[in-house]
Amino acid sequence: MEKRNLTIIFLITLMAVMGVASITPAFPSIIRHFNISPPQVTKLIIVFTFPGIFLAPVVGILADHWGRKTILLPSLLLFGLAGTGCFFTKDWEILLILRFFQGIGAASLGSLNVTLIGDLFSGEKRTEVMGFNASILSVGTAAYPFIGGALAMAGWQYPFLLPFLAIPTALLAIFYLKNPEPGKPQKLKDYLRRTWKNINKKTVWGLFIINVLLFVVLYGAYLSYFPQLMEERFGATALQIGLFMSGFSLVTAITSSQLKRINSRVTPKAQLNISFMLYLVSMLILSVTSEWWHLIIPLITFGLAHGMLIPGIQTLLVGFAPLSERAGFMSINSMVLRLGQTFGPLFIGLFYTLGGTEIAFAGGAIVSLVMLVVSRFMVKI
Repeated sequence: MEKRNLTIIFLITLMAVMGVASITPAFPSIIRHFNISPPQVTKLIIVFTFPGIFLAPVVGILADHWGRKTILLPSLLLFGLAGTGCFFTKDWEILLILRFFQGIGAASLGSLNVTLIGDLFSGEKRTEVMGFNASILSVGTAAYPFIGGALAMAGWQYPFLLPFLAIPTALLAIFYLKNPEPGKPQKLKDYLRRTWKNINKKTVWGLFIINVLLFVVLYGAYLSYFPQLMEERFGATALQIGLFMSGFSLVTAITSSQLKRINSRVTPKAQLNISFMLYLVSMLILSVTSEWWHLIIPLITFGLAHGMLIPGIQTLLVGFAPLSERAGFMSINSMVLRLGQTFGPLFIGLFYTLGGTEIAFAGGAIVSLVMLVVSRFMVKI
């Protein structure tokens, strides 16, 4: 049963990261097809992540009240249907509308997968599974750019066929996911009071802020402007862009899979600070690189940072709430990271308008420094 549960959780994780990673290699093709600018194409990210800002806390509360599956299944189905619908439209405005509805479906996926791990496992086993889940997440973010880039060689719309995989995932969850569900629902007032008590801690707020900034770097700088950098500076094709983006994520996957071993040698606080410095190095190099081989260093440093930071933060946060409030608590984390995903492209886009990709990645370096400051003064672990 444990193996079956883990397989389904990992499939949910793969769906949660599909929505952006699979389509970014097609951005240059989409820009040309619709005759839009690089900042405009990032709307495909913004409208997808925006619903999660408001819906994530709601679906978290409902998952604690009605049960995990009750929220998970319609979310997967909507994600799959709206996402696949993007393949069939030729209109930019309709494409954005479908991405918005796909984002509604995705709003719960990134928190419920981690919530299920927290429900099913504890102690060192939880840390180990979080590392494996982050590794699976990174395998997805490694594979999707390559798959999306290969599909985009046939046409900009072909990466939008991938969300259909969420439909069989929903069917598997219906019949085979065996997870504990919260007991008798609490009164809403008591539930909100207890959840707020779990959240209202300086370290938790610090981790939430770091999560916002982390996704500003990931979605604002890397996912939005790395494809543009490769086409502008190196004349790269969609497939080549996907291959390089997969390289970043492959390093992340390997690092995440070793989280248990890393934890035995490096304290959680040190892991955070090392990650921020590695992000800084990668952003600075990407801002000035002019040779293909220069990309090897940010490939490694960004991958190492991401591989430590994502599962590290998730493991720390999931331990702050009991099962009865865990979905609501983790949905707040999902909400704040959606803030980073949504406003990251807008924020880094301001730097892009000032000086192109060079200044965009310099903006990412500034955000990396801010993460280090927040960790120094707010995170006490």
